[in-house]
Amino acid sequence: MAKLKVFDAAKQLGLSSEGLIRMLKDLNFPPRGYTSYLTEQEFEAAKLRLKNEKHQFKDLIRRGRAAPPPSQPRPPTESQQVAQNVKHTLAKIEGREIKHRKPVREILAAAPPSSKPAVKISPYMTVAELAHVFGTTASDVIKKTMGMGMLATVNQRLDLETILLIADEFGLPVEQETEVETTVERGERKPRPPIVVVMGHVDHGKTALLDYIRKTNVAETEVGRITQHTGAYVASYHGKPVVFLDTPGHEAFTAMRARGAQVTDIAVLVVASSEGIMPQTLEALDHARAAGVPIIVAITKSDLHDANPDRVKAQLAQHGVKVEGYGGETFCIETSAISGKGVEELLDAISVLALEQDLKAPYDGPARGVVIEARVDRGRGSIATVLIEEGTLRKGDPFVSAEFFGRVRDLLNEAFLPMSEATPSIPVQVLGFSGLPQAGDRFDVVEDERTARDMAQRRFLAKRDRILSASKPVVSLAAIQERIADGLIKELKIVIKADVSGSAEALRDSLEGQSIEDVRVRVIHSGVGPINQSDVLLAQASEAIIVGFHVKPLTDARQMADKEGIEIRTYRIIYAAIEDIRAAMLGMLEPEKKEVELGSAEVRQIIRVPKRGMIAGSYCTKGKVTRDALVRVMRLGKEIFNGKVTSLRRFKDDAKEVETGYECGIGIEGADELAEGDTLEFYKVEEVKRTS
Repeated sequence: MAKLKVFDAAKQLGLSSEGLIRMLKDLNFPPRGYTSYLTEQEFEAAKLRLKNEKHQFKDLIRRGRAAPPPSQPRPPTESQQVAQNVKHTLAKIEGREIKHRKPVREILAAAPPSSKPAVKISPYMTVAELAHVFGTTASDVIKKTMGMGMLATVNQRLDLETILLIADEFGLPVEQETEVETTVERGERKPRPPIVVVMGHVDHGKTALLDYIRKTNVAETEVGRITQHTGAYVASYHGKPVVFLDTPGHEAFTAMRARGAQVTDIAVLVVASSEGIMPQTLEALDHARAAGVPIIVAITKSDLHDANPDRVKAQLAQHGVKVEGYGGETFCIETSAISGKGVEELLDAISVLALEQDLKAPYDGPARGVVIEARVDRGRGSIATVLIEEGTLRKGDPFVSAEFFGRVRDLLNEAFLPMSEATPSIPVQVLGFSGLPQAGDRFDVVEDERTARDMAQRRFLAKRDRILSASKPVVSLAAIQERIADGLIKELKIVIKADVSGSAEALRDSLEGQSIEDVRVRVIHSGVGPINQSDVLLAQASEAIIVGFHVKPLTDARQMADKEGIEIRTYRIIYAAIEDIRAAMLGMLEPEKKEVELGSAEVRQIIRVPKRGMIAGSYCTKGKVTRDALVRVMRLGKEIFNGKVTSLRRFKDDAKEVETGYECGIGIEGADELAEGDTLEFYKVEEVKRTS
């Protein structure tokens, strides 16, 4: 290392020259001046001392962290707490003093009543904005932040905790204001059109039925005549508008519910009379039930020679949907998109249900709504289809949606024709977004574009904090056990996926039979096949856990579940699933056994060794293979064997592990039906201690 002067070394270490000189003195090195040279030993010792100081504080935080009571705010994340303590450490080394602040909840609880009017604040205000509402200068606010160990700039945004501490320094009472004004005078509530979502299995005639209603030919424009995106259309019946949402199956419908947007009033379940109930039909039915909206069954293709409407009605009864004429009250209409059979009856049924619900909304005031879908158009930029819920949207209105903002450049209907305004229940394509929102995001018109920009930036910062602070699943058996103990939950919701329908039905009956006096088990969906993204979306929207029996989650579903905090539990023995659910309800969960993936390999040659059995000559394609791993043998996507690795060799030598890209010989206990082309998936089972 080239020789460094004290001030150069201090700069590299992030210290002041005085702080470095004092640190060297504490380490018993000879006194140094600002321009003195440091030896390599002195520099490394100072660097190690600083590193140890940081680790000591980090370990202290880990050992001393305790979960706050449910009624108290969440503590800062580990990274935030460590950063704060490192600032205090550096200040102590440099000889500066930082006043110790009480927690925000203690400040608010101990604050005496004040005769001053409360100052309205909101998270992530800038220093300049804070100075304005406090009636002081930005330099005074910056001085307060310096006393707290941070140097803020005029345009820097501060989190809520920092703002409350600064307000305490000024002796000002504060009140957190809501982001969007909820007391807007909107006038009288007037009748609005019903919003109808059309759901069902792929290629069962959803879009074709809507085409007949709207006298258009949308289906011909879709790739393969299958709906690729959510469409929002307005049809007229007896001079009154009816809004239809045409979805690709049910994914978009669920995504909107997952983000808290319940925009539909009626669900039309489309079933082809020639094919009957299909897996996606059942999924759509479960989603509609979970949303709590009234259901109308439309049996399509009833004019085909192999149509069998009675079979469809009987199948519906088996799945808990009793239609008219079969002991129930659910509307069931036989329709045809070719001849128009039953379309009038379907629209009459929609009108009856809409009349029963007495659908009304205010037409005055700034518009509020929800994003149905969004896309980027090459010539127009970001476009979002927005369904208006309250107020009236007009061209030029400033708006905010999620962390995006803008001003309405243009309003278009589904045919891309300009609209002068959009009223409640009417879908409209809005141009002018600064980015691309997601289905289910709220849409609000605000006072001006500056307010919209400010709100969008605050939401972006708040979203970033939520992502950084997310450290445990939102829905897990451990969390449910704690909520049951606190009396905060009365219903345990479960999504079941199994390898065959018989197993799914047996597991469903067994789990629902575990209901106890205070808590009921409710299976909101059961199906056959691997756990997919739709299952994760349903679990997220309904706050449910996912139970898999002899199936695994797809890669994209696992990634989504980890991101959204949804627990997926897989079992090979039905009694293990029942015992886990029962134990969670009784508050006696044992340590969780978690499966950790190690890697995978492809079998390229089968070698038979006398007295040792079958050896799989394999090529490691992902991760690694270890000698003590468990292994799952997959053939054509199905599991045919599950066992343990008994030997692992590279050429003639034993190996502890083999990395990706290398060949090896693998012995598997009890495996005598291996074949070339089989995939070996390696994993281990770890015992994870419960957090409650």
